[in-house]
Amino acid sequence: MNAPAQLHGLGQSLWLDNITRDLLDTGTLARYIADLSVTGLTSNPTIYDKAIGGTGAYDIDVRDGAARGQSHEAIFFDLALADLRRAADLFAPIHARTGGVDGYVSLEVSPLLAHDAEATHAEALRLHGLGGRSNLFIKIPGTPEGLTAIEDTIFAGVPVNVTLLFSPAQYLACMEAYTRGIERRVEEGLPAFVGSVASVFISRLDGAVAGRVPDDLRNALGLTVGRQAYVEYRRFFSTDRWQRLANEGARPQRLLFASTGTKDPTASDTLYVSGLAAPHTVNTMPEDTLLAFADHGVVGSPLDADPAVAAVLLARFTAAGIDVEAVGHELQVKGADAFVASWRSLLDRIGAKVGEVPARA
Repeated sequence: MNAPAQLHGLGQSLWLDNITRDLLDTGTLARYIADLSVTGLTSNPTIYDKAIGGTGAYDIDVRDGAARGQSHEAIFFDLALADLRRAADLFAPIHARTGGVDGYVSLEVSPLLAHDAEATHAEALRLHGLGGRSNLFIKIPGTPEGLTAIEDTIFAGVPVNVTLLFSPAQYLACMEAYTRGIERRVEEGLPAFVGSVASVFISRLDGAVAGRVPDDLRNALGLTVGRQAYVEYRRFFSTDRWQRLANEGARPQRLLFASTGTKDPTASDTLYVSGLAAPHTVNTMPEDTLLAFADHGVVGSPLDADPAVAAVLLARFTAAGIDVEAVGHELQVKGADAFVASWRSLLDRIGAKVGEVPARA
């Protein structure tokens, strides 16, 4: 049994943080599902920026969209949804078998809307409707404005992948927003289960404090915040409040470990996979990390939910002068700005393609 299968057997879902037309056309994604226990995937503007610029696989889509007079943004969503529908169909048996818990693909709303709750909510509903697949997550950032959109979108019954979470407080606020959306559904007599994951970004935390912590804490902040998030996850969803919702058919929002590719070349390339083995959670990883883990990865000891252990680890960073919440806030702000930059680059890429691709004869 390979390492991904072992991790899946532990109860953690492995998702691929990548999608390209080539992955679909060559059968590579189907092979990852069959051989490497991949049960879902995530996408983002940076992934598509590289895919559209690096191949001719999307030239026909770009040409046809331009011929219809579509905006660059509309062209992108059409081609991305075409890919994601195909991927969603590959994961559909998993989605059905798990009762809607697993087997999702993700599409991000425009990052330009990150600070506009009403527009984000409206766009989430629009994109999910266009996607036409029940196992399509709409990604919404966990910014203060995003939290309002998350609650409203969950209430509307649209599955949400909450992105850009970097600290325990941000993660708690996300679970609260999700729960309020579910509570509103129960009050209205609507089905209590709406799929959702909360994506806590891991590796960027270590990059943010590199050179500011002693050697024994190097590349440890991401794992520490991940552990604390798992503690909060297990604690939050075991409360009486949530047991009442569970009686109505609700299910916990799953904790997802994102940004789990190792950035430090001196560290293990599977650091954030082996170190975050945890039942009932998701780890979404870049393709090279997935392949490295399949080749030589080792499944680490499962995370425990002991709050005392997590508190001791966080205290070591406090003693080293690191304000974890301040770091998380800075990363969320920078992350939102970086998503905007990636989005503009993506649209510029499509604009360039429109000029390069010859019209249909």
